[in-house]
Amino acid sequence: MLKAGVLGAGHLGKIHLRLLNQSNKYDLIGFYDADPENAKRVVEEFGYRYFDSIDDLIEAVDVVDIVTPTLSHYDCAKLAIKKGKHIFIEKPITNTVEEAETIRTLVAEHGVKGQVGHVERFNPAFIGVKDQIKNPMFIECHRLAEFNPRGTDVPVVLDLMIHDIDIILSVVQSPVKHISASGVSVVSETPDIANARIEFKNGCVANLTASRISLKNMRKTRFFQKDAYISVDFLEKKCEVVKMKDAPENPGDFDMILQNAEGIKKQIYFDNPEISNNNAILDELETFADAINNNTKPIVTLHDGTEALRVANMIINQF
Repeated sequence: MLKAGVLGAGHLGKIHLRLLNQSNKYDLIGFYDADPENAKRVVEEFGYRYFDSIDDLIEAVDVVDIVTPTLSHYDCAKLAIKKGKHIFIEKPITNTVEEAETIRTLVAEHGVKGQVGHVERFNPAFIGVKDQIKNPMFIECHRLAEFNPRGTDVPVVLDLMIHDIDIILSVVQSPVKHISASGVSVVSETPDIANARIEFKNGCVANLTASRISLKNMRKTRFFQKDAYISVDFLEKKCEVVKMKDAPENPGDFDMILQNAEGIKKQIYFDNPEISNNNAILDELETFADAINNNTKPIVTLHDGTEALRVANMIINQF
């Protein structure tokens, strides 16, 4: 079991603490939080060990789980890496791309591993269909959330849209060619609603909408590719695959057949993959433990986190 410590015991930090504590791949040593009053409440409620300095916590563990506000990710990661510790770092990886690049360099120099908390990669609906997403040419994403004051210190692109940016970059194997975007601040100092169009060199186009001032929650992505339409509902954890193949000579009474203007007939059929229930946050933490123990590549690498941040910043710079 890897000794783990958590930096930051806010809303998400408490979830990480609970899951690390129940995991059989980690031995939760304790946590550090910059707010002594909050730390005291967490100790009283859950009984986790509190370290009153970041350095002491880092010294006591093998893996440092960084769940602090984004502004402090870089400093926390640098301290941990220089002490030879592996880092799990919540998204967005850092505040700037330059900071992320430095972290990647440090990890390579010190021979440790890093993973970024892009949790939607572990969503069972996405896992159920990702092997069927092949060369999509149009992608449509809607990530809408009801207003919550937590998270409004950063633009909605870094708070919500970055999840979809990471998913898209993981399935489109082509460099970004052009981005156009717009964002509007409604209740926060930073944009609360944003739309972005990402064009890739291979011709793929992704259209992303993110809002944190919606009346209902929605997290849906649709992928369109040659002979297939794939829908992923990240919120309801459902997926749907609609495929087309050449129509049979003698279709059955219930076969769905389409005929285009040229007379070519296609049969439509549905493929709803198996979805196994999981805890996505536990899975991302435990697969990181596997990567450390087996010396393999983490599922969401520091490079992935850096590229997601790079594209997010390109979008924000359009506003």
